[in-house]
Amino acid sequence: MRRRLNMRDVTLSEIEQLRAEAGTADAVFEMDEAAFRALYDRTARALWGYLARITGSGDVADDLLQETYYRFLRSRSTYENDAHRRNALFRIATNLAHDCRRRGIRAQLVAIPDDELMATGDVAAETERREELARAMSHLRPRERAMLWLAYAQGSTHRDIASIVGVKAASVRLLLFRARHKLAELLRNERPGHRMKAGRHHV
Repeated sequence: MRRRLNMRDVTLSEIEQLRAEAGTADAVFEMDEAAFRALYDRTARALWGYLARITGSGDVADDLLQETYYRFLRSRSTYENDAHRRNALFRIATNLAHDCRRRGIRAQLVAIPDDELMATGDVAAETERREELARAMSHLRPRERAMLWLAYAQGSTHRDIASIVGVKAASVRLLLFRARHKLAELLRNERPGHRMKAGRHHV
């Protein structure tokens, strides 16, 4: 049984141990631990947030984060720069999340924390806002969640989004427009006044 790793505690040596446990001793990892740690530190937080949002579960995100880096290292691919490495990680994560859905792992409500906002703002109001966003996002299609998060939380370009989620670059603008419109409507439905009116209609 694999030992589950905390998202902040993964090291190259632990990844190599996972490789041995999986019986893939012939795989060669071309990154040394320092290079892997630097890549991990630059990408892990954003990647975990993406996985948590598109799967709806922090626990699932923890597991898929580990698997994403494991598969990235096993691929032995070469990349021109950090942007290409980052896109590869997000593409692997997207495919893993898709596999979870195919296996019937259902999303649960999760509000993604932001330590800086929570520390400086109104904690109760911020928590409520994030829970409303999580509920609204949970009603979107997985690809819609992924594209919105990449575009507005990660600032990804349309070309990068297309590469990560597997659509044509020319279609990203329209797909994002539709997803934004759908999310805006869902958020309006989440407002307390709207929920109270909706509730009276069902009495």
